[in-house]
Amino acid sequence: MIIPSCDRTEDHDQGLRRISVHDAGVAGALGELSRFRQEFYRCLTPRADAFFELAEAVLCADGPVRSLVELSLVGEHRRGHGSLYAALARGRLDVGRLRWALSAVALPRAADGRLVLAVDVTCWLRPEAHTSPERILCHTYGRGKDRHLMIPGWPYSVICALETGRMTGPAWPTC
Repeated sequence: MIIPSCDRTEDHDQGLRRISVHDAGVAGALGELSRFRQEFYRCLTPRADAFFELAEAVLCADGPVRSLVELSLVGEHRRGHGSLYAALARGRLDVGRLRWALSAVALPRAADGRLVLAVDVTCWLRPEAHTSPERILCHTYGRGKDRHLMIPGWPYSVICALETGRMTGPAWPTC
């Protein structure tokens, strides 16, 4: 299987560098990841190459990112730190196209074919932010012995599709 990388080179084949990788399955996960990477790259408009490398650096960094300069040191970000700032300042992301690309990715299924979802609703508590828009009262548990309080903040949800079987990579579900 040939996986087109999104790096621009002098190749005559649509300007994409190609990497040869063996794929045992016709519609393997590697092929799906390659298709998603290509579509994600198409979602980026100005400064697409630098923006794409920045996204890869965020995903491949060892642990939490504390500063932008740290991202320029990650191996996947092969440009100077100036291009990182230019990508953030002038780069754009077509959100509608990204939504379409994410919705086209197949969700993992349980062994019997069912879709199993895990949902986490968390509140970002901000009681001191009196002028912040769309802040609501969030129900909190265990903030003292048998105390459940309503504290102003922003609720947000994370929904992950789970699959059965042993995990071979990092212990992260598909969110």
